Amino acid sequence: MPIRQLPDTLINQIAAGEVVERPASVVKELVENALDAGARRIDIDLEEGGVRLIRIRDDGGGIPADELPLAVSRHATSKIGSLDDLEAVATLGFRGEALPSIASVSRFTLTSRRSDDAHAMSLQVDGGNVGAVAPSAHPQGTTVEVRDLFYNVPARRKFLRAERTELGHIEEWLRALALVRPDVELRVSHNGKPSRRYKGEEELFSGARLGETLGQDFADAALPVDHAAAGLQLQGWIARPTYSRASADQQYLYVNGRSIRDRSVAHAVRQAYADVLFHGRQPAYVLFLSLDPTRVDVNVHPAKHEVRFRDARLIHDFVYRTLHAALSETRAGVASGIDAALQSQAGAPAQPSPWSRPMPQSNLALRVDEARAAYASLYGGGSAAGASVSAAAGIADRGMPVPPAQDEATIPPLGYAVAQLHGIYILSEAADGMIVVDMHAAHERIGYEKLKAAHDGEGLRTQPLLVPQTVAVSEREADVAEAETDTLAQLGFEVSRSGPRSLLLRSVPALLAHGDSEALLRDVLADLREHGESRRVREARDELLSTMACHGAVRANRRLTLPEMNALLRQMEATERSGQCNHGRPTWAHFPLADIDRWFLRGR
Repeated sequence: MPIRQLPDTLINQIAAGEVVERPASVVKELVENALDAGARRIDIDLEEGGVRLIRIRDDGGGIPADELPLAVSRHATSKIGSLDDLEAVATLGFRGEALPSIASVSRFTLTSRRSDDAHAMSLQVDGGNVGAVAPSAHPQGTTVEVRDLFYNVPARRKFLRAERTELGHIEEWLRALALVRPDVELRVSHNGKPSRRYKGEEELFSGARLGETLGQDFADAALPVDHAAAGLQLQGWIARPTYSRASADQQYLYVNGRSIRDRSVAHAVRQAYADVLFHGRQPAYVLFLSLDPTRVDVNVHPAKHEVRFRDARLIHDFVYRTLHAALSETRAGVASGIDAALQSQAGAPAQPSPWSRPMPQSNLALRVDEARAAYASLYGGGSAAGASVSAAAGIADRGMPVPPAQDEATIPPLGYAVAQLHGIYILSEAADGMIVVDMHAAHERIGYEKLKAAHDGEGLRTQPLLVPQTVAVSEREADVAEAETDTLAQLGFEVSRSGPRSLLLRSVPALLAHGDSEALLRDVLADLREHGESRRVREARDELLSTMACHGAVRANRRLTLPEMNALLRQMEATERSGQCNHGRPTWAHFPLADIDRWFLRGR
């Protein structure tokens, strides 16, 4: 068959195979065009999951009438004009392929009007056949109507899923958009009925849209992130480790406002959570990474789902360190969530103080108040510093005057212990309710963090092998080992290349000398090849230290004295990541007094 030029319609249909995967792809491309045009409100009308109809109407700047035919021709765009523009592109669209590709596989109508136009103009395209421009009635902005998607490409149409499935893909993409553009109003209808509306009156990092898009549980568990260094800025929210998912369905990453997927960043996030997340669970996050557009290539994926960073190693390390530092502050007793963060910024208390309400002073209440004052003197620096719990209890037993209750402002976050339940849980009275602590899980985390700190303080020791060990590797792995000799030495490996596909291992990390050093070395080399760095040694070390801490933690049915319980609570408040044990389970739970009142219908 001789070489020949393909017709434009076939070229567009081939391009559509890359750009238009399903109705959600069409919605994405058209809505992104609307945003690039400055739209502040976008209406999305759908029928049959978008297969029968997709209509996108915006209030953006509009398209000049004489440019409508150009808008549906290939590689025609107003967003870039040179290679320099492409390397620093800041718009969501830029290739000029979306409209002609969509128009080649649908019955397509484009209608637009600018603010100074007397009326709108409209252009119809049927399966790639472009009609004439004609006058039309339309307010300022643009409407793109896509009917009967893939009607002329039956092989593609039969691969579409059920109506509900296709609609679900559209709704998920709109959810991702709503998170990054809370300033834009989005109205969605399906089969003639309104289905969703996102109001467009919010600031990007206010967090107000989190509950609306991802649920109030996520908003309550969200930790704010805002860090800048080396020309990079990472903002957004990560969920506390105790809020985790069975799948990666709540992981949203944006680079310069563009929703993308990136394996290196996802790996950095997983590593940041590695020490606090329950096995097999997935973290949840909404992260916005900002950097100079020239440091990231957005032109590497047909649908723009992926990007390529100029310095992926730096990005990986920056994300990991930022999130690792944020997660280290997940101490027990520290308030979390969007509402708590907003109230803290405003200087408002998290909720009204229950201690301001008059309460009947029964004998039990008197003992609790007395004990709270005594504990404060032991652990909170009261006026009777150094007094013992037993001495304070003796005062009440002898009928002597009860010391005044500790002022709410000086009550520690986890309060003061009042009892032990079933030899497993510590019950504590906090300023605004009750705290329940899993004493084994809490002590396990405290011991683990102490072991890590001690080991970090003495440095990573190496142990020479009695006989150097030959390790068979691939040629690529050998190349990495040769190039990363210094990095491997910092991780405790003394390695040299002994052949095209072999290494000579002379020393290993001392703490892990009795493990499978060859397998660990291969894992480290794989990480260095893919991500530019590796934390496999630290992870293996931490796993060993975690086991040691677990064996050293207090066991169930061990009876603790009140001073021992309170000492544990104070250690939890001072220990990083003490909100969860080494395996990702929560170490404590908080029950506000208002909730307890509701249990017993108080005030009703």
